[in-house]
Amino acid sequence: MKAITEVIWGGVLVVCAAVIPKMAVAQEVEAAAWDSTYRPATYQVQVEQFRAYPDSRKDIVFLGNSLTAHPNWNELLDLKHARNRGISGDITFGVLERLDEVTGGKPSKVFLLIGINDVSRNIPDSVILENYKKIVRRIKSETPSTKLYIQTLLPTNNSFTKFKRHYNREENVSWLNNELKKLAAEEKITLVDLHPEFADREGRLIEAYTHDGLHLTHEGYRKWAEVLKEGRYLK
Repeated sequence: MKAITEVIWGGVLVVCAAVIPKMAVAQEVEAAAWDSTYRPATYQVQVEQFRAYPDSRKDIVFLGNSLTAHPNWNELLDLKHARNRGISGDITFGVLERLDEVTGGKPSKVFLLIGINDVSRNIPDSVILENYKKIVRRIKSETPSTKLYIQTLLPTNNSFTKFKRHYNREENVSWLNNELKKLAAEEKITLVDLHPEFADREGRLIEAYTHDGLHLTHEGYRKWAEVLKEGRYLK
């Protein structure tokens, strides 16, 4: 292999090799291609629902993907003003696209957790980080009174088999979490470091906290709630 050129075309990263057999080129492209336009099947319906709900400046918004979407945050946290804005399968590009729905309500707090689906879809770590920066800066600009909390990405557990594209991404998750810590410090916002609370000695998602190596059990969500309460992030 003599040369590899990366080109972003219509939101898709295309990898071209100068001197490689056709089969090898196809494998390279398949492994490296990523699509910024991907949206989950329920994305539009859920965004329309979110836009139809009344807003309050007392709202505490939980923003993210399926990890955020699954629980009833009101009951889990015994928090009247908790609002769930998670969409299963969402990526950072999707959050950016619908962020005006969140900032338009001028909520009291926003808890953000997003990125593991980006990683599974081969979106480069640097692009994910840039999207985080855009999200942070837009929230600060569009609703300055809102307190923003960035939550670190959770580990996964490859002893399960259902979400193979999400497993074995420890290097990506570690790099992103380190960069999120730097971003929080630079932007003077609060970082909630969830990752170490969910990792076992091997750095995998604690088995009792997951039913598929990616998503959380009730015990996992109880742990999440405990971290938020003990850190007094909800006050």
